[in-house]
Amino acid sequence: MKADYWDVTDEQVMEKTGKKLADWDSILKEFGAANKKSNDVVNYLQTEYNVPRYWARTLTTRFSKMNN
Repeated sequence: MKADYWDVTDEQVMEKTGKKLADWDSILKEFGAANKKSNDVVNYLQTEYNVPRYWARTLTTRFSKMNN
């Protein structure tokens, strides 16, 4: 896996999750993801939005990198 696997495009994310990156950023902000453990955020995306594990991890990591 390459080091920047979280550097994804809107098109990739839309294809796999049905939402744009900006939508996921809003969802994760509202959830308070910046103050939660990454595994809890991944679990939230999987259970509440049926995001596949790989994409839940990718979105969580991307959000973390963008909000540090």
